[in-house]
Amino acid sequence: MHKKQSVDTGKLQSDPITPHGYDNPANVSPRFLLLGPVALTDGREAIVLQPSKPASLLAALLLHPNSVVSADFLRQVVWGEAGPGVPRSALHTCVQRLRQLFAKYGLSGHLIDSVSGGYRITADARSLDLIAFRDLARQAEAQADPGDELRLLRAALSLWQGPVLSNVHSDTLHREIVPRLAEERLRAIERVFDIELGLGRYRQVIAELWPTARAHPAHERLWAQLIEALHRTGRRADALAEYRTVKDYLRAELGVDPGPVLRRLEMAVLRGDELAAAGSRRPAALGAGPAAAGGAPGAAAGPPRPPAAADRVLGALVDAGLLEEGPSGFYSMHDSLRMLARGAAAIHGEESGSAPPFDG
Repeated sequence: MHKKQSVDTGKLQSDPITPHGYDNPANVSPRFLLLGPVALTDGREAIVLQPSKPASLLAALLLHPNSVVSADFLRQVVWGEAGPGVPRSALHTCVQRLRQLFAKYGLSGHLIDSVSGGYRITADARSLDLIAFRDLARQAEAQADPGDELRLLRAALSLWQGPVLSNVHSDTLHREIVPRLAEERLRAIERVFDIELGLGRYRQVIAELWPTARAHPAHERLWAQLIEALHRTGRRADALAEYRTVKDYLRAELGVDPGPVLRRLEMAVLRGDELAAAGSRRPAALGAGPAAAGGAPGAAAGPPRPPAAADRVLGALVDAGLLEEGPSGFYSMHDSLRMLARGAAAIHGEESGSAPPFDG
């Protein structure tokens, strides 16, 4: 059984943190919907698949479009721990059920190919919302004008229709892949807020930042954006209250204090400092991994930024409290990271027969 419903954002969307008001200038109407419940659509109606083995199989294939997905991985996704003992014929039966479903709803062509070692599904930006999202995000990153970048990012985010794979019961996918997809979406949302702040739309963006930060209480960058927006609109008391909220959460749930970006921002609010122009700060490439923390909102430019990959690593270490970013853009190592590095060097020395000293 499959649930038919209109392709209407208001009906499908159940995640409150998607920034609202996104248009879709690309007029994307994919045949497969993955950024929410797994569904098939003709652009007017969506067929939401009920939780089932074929639904799990389809999700696994769509998450790796145009790539061979091994039979072993597919069995693990569909049958879990029992997967290794499941015969290939059972997997083939699932594939046949999907092909029949496609035919029933007018999806013709050889969409699922049987290849050596596994299966492959053919898709592009016109037929899969995940590819459309990533294409729009890449197009947005290439724009020189912040307004054009913002329009494309909002179009990309409009493709998300609630919690990813909400109708797919696969521990493997929810453990290994869904968190990475959620991070891609968060990075796009962060970029939207950066652009809005850079354009001076502080009051307008607060309404979107508030529920987004609360939906991701451990995501310090969102809290920094919210506190910055509140401070820039003269709401210092609210800004400090939000800082206390995230500080209390991090201490209670994770046993850590806010990172240096939030701490410096708190001091700026307490002193009543006027932040420098926000600009439209561009992070590392969207979808490439966790967002780098960067400098304090509105801070003056320091030395040239490191390459994107190094920037993301540095940002993650700063957020974790293992590095401290200095005022000139240089970093000092926390004692805990220095001890870890020394331990790693000692282990390496024992294995190689020489233990070079680590000075930190």
